[in-house]
Amino acid sequence: MVNEGRLHEHLRKKPYLVDAIAGNSAMLMSLGQTGRLYRLWWPHIDYPQHVDEIRTGLKLGNTPGGVTWFDDAHAGWQHTANYVPHTNAYRVNSSHPDIPVTVEQTDFAVPGQALMVRGYRLTYHGHEASDLEFFHYGSFRIMDSELYATTEFRGEQDALLHFRHEYAFAVGSSEVCSGYQAGNGAWYGAANGYLNGNVIDMQPDGALKWSFAGIKPGQSLEFPVYIAAGHSRDEALHALSMAKNKTYTEWFAEMEAYWANYLANAAPCPGGSQEIQALYERSLLAMKLMADEATGTIVAAPEFDEYFSRCGGYAYSWGRDAAFVTTAFNKSGLGDLTEKFYDWSITAQESDGSWQQRHYHDGRLAPSWGLQIDEGSSLIWGMWEYYVHAGEQEAFLERMWPAVEKGATFLVRYLDPDTGLPMPSRDLWEEREAEHTYSAAAVHGGLKAAASFARRKGKEELATEWDKAAQGITAGIEARCWNESKGSYYRGLKLTVSKETYEAAIARGESGYVGQRDKGYERFVLDVDSVVDISLLGISVPFGAVSIDHPRMIQTADTIQQLLTSPTVGGIKRYEDDHYIGGNPWILTTLWLSHFRTLQGQYEEARQLLEYAVKHATSSGLLPEQVDRETGETAWVVPLTWSHAMFVLAVHLLAERGEL
Repeated sequence: MVNEGRLHEHLRKKPYLVDAIAGNSAMLMSLGQTGRLYRLWWPHIDYPQHVDEIRTGLKLGNTPGGVTWFDDAHAGWQHTANYVPHTNAYRVNSSHPDIPVTVEQTDFAVPGQALMVRGYRLTYHGHEASDLEFFHYGSFRIMDSELYATTEFRGEQDALLHFRHEYAFAVGSSEVCSGYQAGNGAWYGAANGYLNGNVIDMQPDGALKWSFAGIKPGQSLEFPVYIAAGHSRDEALHALSMAKNKTYTEWFAEMEAYWANYLANAAPCPGGSQEIQALYERSLLAMKLMADEATGTIVAAPEFDEYFSRCGGYAYSWGRDAAFVTTAFNKSGLGDLTEKFYDWSITAQESDGSWQQRHYHDGRLAPSWGLQIDEGSSLIWGMWEYYVHAGEQEAFLERMWPAVEKGATFLVRYLDPDTGLPMPSRDLWEEREAEHTYSAAAVHGGLKAAASFARRKGKEELATEWDKAAQGITAGIEARCWNESKGSYYRGLKLTVSKETYEAAIARGESGYVGQRDKGYERFVLDVDSVVDISLLGISVPFGAVSIDHPRMIQTADTIQQLLTSPTVGGIKRYEDDHYIGGNPWILTTLWLSHFRTLQGQYEEARQLLEYAVKHATSSGLLPEQVDRETGETAWVVPLTWSHAMFVLAVHLLAERGEL
């Protein structure tokens, strides 16, 4: 059970929805449109996270009332924010109707360095000269822990040093500070504009201030604040010293050149409106930030619900998401990121050949609801997609083959001889246990890919076995999974439900049975799951278990559009009775239907679905997971890597047919 008081305090500092991410694929930051830094991950993008709260403020002359925090809209500050074009640097402009100072803040991480740069330009608009003090408060709960922290001021380096165990963060500037406080009530000291000079405390927080005297009307002050990371105090302080050896302008130019080179090496947007091209570019930039530099892991989203208060967390690597993301990397000329991911994926495979639900960057299993059979099969499918895309490189085949062979062997063992489908596991939404039709299609795709690999290895018997198993899945889908009454495939067979749900369904005339789990516990099972779900498109797109022009597939897509279109704001929700975060339309589901319509030749409809994603990007150009079903505003998860991947794929699918 989540401690409600602790959760409330956490949400005061860290809202569920963020406005931007910045980073360099080893250091990742999530930010708000006020410029507040909510989270900072290093040296990997999924774990660990180190920031509790970082605040920035100023005190002008003898103005009463202490420090005004210009990252706080509730204090009367107004903000405009967006990315610096063609980069992953985020820029916020802050102004206040009653305070004659404007602030331009630019946040970015330096590529290849354990360094976050926060560039500030403060412009004074008063009528006579004034003194100004700038405050930077930081609370570092290193490794997401409030325990065992120390903060100290290091006079030789003119820096605040926060450290715990194997992580340290040094905060400083090329400008010499005029005051400091380590722990000892640092927040209250900073808020009141007085830092008491406490040198060291076993607390996670501290503050620095910089003083500027006699600022003239119209004058601007420019200076950086650096946050440098290391695995020891000396390493962090050395990184800070290196930061001070260059000017802010030099660091900015280095960052800007890196992202320009990244985009230059990617396939440009193949057409479309300026809005489509801008979102395509932003998608490539965002997707790069969600691919871990050291390991290649692809993360679903930056974490925003550490307490699992409304969901089960997002900062993990799912084979399901990654198969779509890597295919988008392939299409956009970024296959090196795909290859690095699949090299990593081998480290996450279990000894029995399976891949479990989701993983950390080191290949270890993350918090899990149990086996989700589509994860591993999607990985094998994605490996083959990259192998073909990259020109069938022998070295890649040799590295992947042992994992493919073990994985396909596991998939065949997991087939239900009664239905031909994979035995019950969690569905792609991680909500229910059944023999899911989408999961069956994913296993079909994985086995077909494995058979193709086997033929390249000269193992014809294995190829024949795996092809036969895949054909059996298609036969099972056709024989058992068609729901004539709804004009759609069933979502699944052998659906596990609660006792109450089971009894109500049996009373309505539905069929099912009561089985047994270990130790004699009962399992209540309905024979079919008739709920219409967007994932049924996966039977055809992308896994090809049933042809896209099959009458049943066409009818299923039409039923999906009829039943799952959100009536007020448009877009496609996941399934009929979806209640997660209110049952909203999702970006990726809407784009999934766009993929299907494109391959079906219904280009105008496909373009309209693509435009839905463009229209519902955030103000900073990121794609969320969900759109509020009543207001059309962003509802949940920013950014979702899978959403961006589906957008890139939708653009290329249309462009390849000359229909963008």
